[in-house]
Amino acid sequence: MPLYEFACDTCGARFEELTPPGAKAPCPACGGEDVRRVFSPIAESGTGVGLTGAAARDSDKRRSEREAAKKERFVADRKRKRGQGPPGG
Repeated sequence: MPLYEFACDTCGARFEELTPPGAKAPCPACGGEDVRRVFSPIAESGTGVGLTGAAARDSDKRRSEREAAKKERFVADRKRKRGQGPPGG
């Protein structure tokens, strides 16, 4: 079901509601049935979604560290399963 934006002509409230195409939802603020669907613009392309700046760098660093640790565990587990323990052991 699509998410539509509505405006209440009774109290002026704007709200979003999951409704079937062509259906109307009652106003959650006043309960009025005198509502109309309004146009909701899609976000501009190029607007950042997600982290930026230092937060993005920190997140990327943590992800790289997690992936490296996961790879090390995978390689160690594979060697163990093949009967090749750590060197010198």
